[in-house]
Amino acid sequence: MKDVRLIDRALLDEVARAASESPRRRKNYNFHGTDDDLSHRLLNAMEPDSYIQPHCHGDPAKDETIIALRGRFGVIFFDQTGTVTGTAMLEPGGPTIGITIPYGVFHTIVSLAPAGVFFESKAGPYRPLRADERAGWSPAEQDPAAPAYLTRLLGLFDG
Repeated sequence: MKDVRLIDRALLDEVARAASESPRRRKNYNFHGTDDDLSHRLLNAMEPDSYIQPHCHGDPAKDETIIALRGRFGVIFFDQTGTVTGTAMLEPGGPTIGITIPYGVFHTIVSLAPAGVFFESKAGPYRPLRADERAGWSPAEQDPAAPAYLTRLLGLFDG
């Protein structure tokens, strides 16, 4: 019999703690077995100082669904030139707890509270983003300009 894994407070605490100790300030906990699995299901814990470069998924099978389990998250959508076209705030118990993002839409997510955790689901297998799926108008994750850009993105959710 396969192992059953409960998604409980202890698991959320474990993943959030791992994110807070990670240099990237985020951590995945995968429920799928390998990167080659056809269905990817995972917890993603993020701290407010974690930066994910805006990107899109070019594969029509790569729509992604995100559901906030703990904390608050801002999702930002962009056009092809980097202009913000929309935002959404996800919060457990709030008016919006989740979102499905279609393939081909440039987006990023920011954590608006410490120890945030969301559930993410998308089709596998995992493949690194291609150059045309990365937003060339935004700094890469390790770019020295990334913290200032993240501050601007967080500012979209002030007030």
